[in-house]
Amino acid sequence: MAEPNTLTHFEAALLPHLAAAYNLARWLARNDHDAEDLVQEAYLRAFKAFDSFHGGDGRGWILAIVRNTCYSWLQQNRNQELAQVFDEELHTVEGHSRSPEAMLLRNADAQLLRDALEKLPVEFREILVLRELEGMSYREIADLAGIPVGTVMSRLARGRERLQRQLTHPVNKEA
Repeated sequence: MAEPNTLTHFEAALLPHLAAAYNLARWLARNDHDAEDLVQEAYLRAFKAFDSFHGGDGRGWILAIVRNTCYSWLQQNRNQELAQVFDEELHTVEGHSRSPEAMLLRNADAQLLRDALEKLPVEFREILVLRELEGMSYREIADLAGIPVGTVMSRLARGRERLQRQLTHPVNKEA
């Protein structure tokens, strides 16, 4: 059993980053339940290795563990990862909308963006999520992913380009 002091330090250093950890796991695993399991496993691994954490950037440290946990899981479950579909609830009401049409358009735009992001290869999706959704710097992403800053920048540029191409040239389906 861990000392209460260790538990307190662990909670203070890493629990504030739980939402970011889940967000990364969610986008990598493409499934809410798997993401929850992966974050739980990552936090357990982090707790077991907490004596190797020497302070500093707790967010980067835990996100690296989440990332590694997710990639290990993806490697073991590659077929499952490729077959899973983004299953986020489409219709959520945030306050009052001006009209049902406006709400429908807003939901359709959000779903279009989620679908386009889902179609990106994982290495581009990961970098976009960390930069655009989590607000991490190029250096933080490079350290977390264990790649050079130039690679982060090129993946980000290519990911944005592919995302833009998917959003501006969608496949037309006529009824």
